[in-house]
Amino acid sequence: MHPLNNVANAIHQAIVEAVSAADVEVLGGNGHYTVTVVSRSFAGKSTLEAQRLVYAAIAPLMSGPAAPVHAIDRMVTRAP
Repeated sequence: MHPLNNVANAIHQAIVEAVSAADVEVLGGNGHYTVTVVSRSFAGKSTLEAQRLVYAAIAPLMSGPAAPVHAIDRMVTRAP
């Protein structure tokens, strides 16, 4: 598997593990990604609150000098 796919898969897995019943789409590469997350757990939450949940899930992938994720260029969070 291509290394970029591994990073996208790692992002996907981290979000699925942290956000219950999440439908996750990750696009991008070279350290820059677009993430869409649809989950019932976002119901009643503000956009900022929902995005904080996602960022908390992927924080380990964005930490340190050799972090595989440099930026989330676009994040969409919504309830179904």
